Amino acid sequence: MLLSVNVFVSLDGVMQGPGAPDEDRSGGFDRGGWLVPYASAHTNEVVEGWFREADAFLFGRTSYGLLGGYWPKVTAPGDLIATKLNALPKYVVSETLTDREADWSPTTVLRTGVVDDVRRLKELPGKELQVHGSWKLVQALHQAGLVDLYRLLQYPVVVGAGKRLFPDGATPATFATPEGSARMLPGGVVSLTLTPTTLGVISAGAYAVKDGSSTPVLSP
Repeated sequence: MLLSVNVFVSLDGVMQGPGAPDEDRSGGFDRGGWLVPYASAHTNEVVEGWFREADAFLFGRTSYGLLGGYWPKVTAPGDLIATKLNALPKYVVSETLTDREADWSPTTVLRTGVVDDVRRLKELPGKELQVHGSWKLVQALHQAGLVDLYRLLQYPVVVGAGKRLFPDGATPATFATPEGSARMLPGGVVSLTLTPTTLGVISAGAYAVKDGSSTPVLSP
């Protein structure tokens, strides 16, 4: 399976608490619910497209608890997102969550050696092992070079505080955008798919005047 990270982000890269004021108040965050004014049939169409590719899910403990407290209540048979989340295998990374507490069936708790566990999960048959939310887990997966695909919905709002997808100190990386994978939605929301191309290094260069013209020159 490919490992995909699927997140909502603001213009300043914040991914914390997009769906409700009380969704995630950790760190004193009090600006939750920032994507709701931009929700539409268009954004829902994009998100449903993400979930169509899922064959399993991987969560950090906080996101597992948040999503597991909401989506089992959504029982409408036509809801694709609820159907996928409630039916497919789920893996949650936690050293403290008990099997009894992990009652959003079917769930397996990954307690140690998470990077090796994720590598093994990626060897299983299927389309995608999807991560949604799970900020701390995403940082670890990015640093280990395990993410094959990032899908972002970027909203036209600056939150100004909160957990950012790539915070200060994140491992440098470069990405490619597959042809046709970037889309502007009504209301200024951008749908973007990124595939990692390098990890740990980025290209650089400078502008120089050549024959009277400003020309970009890449560093060797």
